[in-house]
Amino acid sequence: MAGFSPTGVPPSVDRVSKTGTSVWSSPKHRIVITLVGYPLATEILAHSPRFVTTSPARTRHFDLRRLYTALALIPAVYLIIAHLVPLALTLLLLVVGVIALLELFKLSFPSGLSHLLLGVGLAGFTLTLIQPHFSVSWSELLVGGVLVALVTVSISAASAEHRWNDALVILLGMLYVGFPLSTVVSARALPEGQWLVLFLAVVTWASDIGAYYAGTLWGKHPLLPSISPKKTVEGVLGGLILAVAVALLAQQWFASQLSVSDALILGALLTMVGLIGDLFESFIKRRTGAKDSGGILPGHGGMLDRLDSLLFTAPTFYYYVAYLRGLSPLS
Repeated sequence: MAGFSPTGVPPSVDRVSKTGTSVWSSPKHRIVITLVGYPLATEILAHSPRFVTTSPARTRHFDLRRLYTALALIPAVYLIIAHLVPLALTLLLLVVGVIALLELFKLSFPSGLSHLLLGVGLAGFTLTLIQPHFSVSWSELLVGGVLVALVTVSISAASAEHRWNDALVILLGMLYVGFPLSTVVSARALPEGQWLVLFLAVVTWASDIGAYYAGTLWGKHPLLPSISPKKTVEGVLGGLILAVAVALLAQQWFASQLSVSDALILGALLTMVGLIGDLFESFIKRRTGAKDSGGILPGHGGMLDRLDSLLFTAPTFYYYVAYLRGLSPLS
């Protein structure tokens, strides 16, 4: 139709000339190619005899399964975020959130969980996740969740101690997994929200990539060995540098509603907050004696292992752009 242009897409994005353009000329595709190509090139160099030192002290092991898993998931996630309706993102978050919550319950209840408690936990998570789609306040949802959790565990638990423990774990599932993922849904509802969510995803992922490769290649100084023995200071610095660089590139390519200073601040802020999320999940696994939360993602462990940083970066990012930057949800 003449004069028609899609809404919600920055002017700099998706401009295709009449003569056609290459994939690389599209800003949306450049960020995906860059973020996929960086770990791929690093893996190739890491396994090339020309670049691997023969010194045992400098030899590092890379898990190629991490790369293959990422290559399989990134295009699908990008398509859902940037090109499908908001409900598709909510459904994706529902699936990955349920898997992560089941892993959390498995860590917390190694002897098993009753079907009643499991159902209440999953229902509470689902209501928490979809809350942004309805006019339900967080205070109403939290009070209702507390009451339902307490009533349920009072019926199913044998002792008062178990009742409180079970109630806390159910609420933890709502707050630790459900609330952060619901802020991703809320961010998607902001003006041009698909690009904000994509910004959040690529910066969080870049921080993880930078930390993994810098720590694997150059890590010498443990960060908090009592909680996460493999975390190093060098890894944190690598994650910080790559996250800030990707944030600046993303701001220029598709997140035009953010300023350069926003990109610098968010690159650093999301790295630090994501590190806290990573350490928090490591603390949970340490307390339960688990190495990974699960094995659904080859090379990455469980879904909770993959989401640990996002569960902390998502609320931070949403409240930054929604309140500090004053972006209002779409009506």
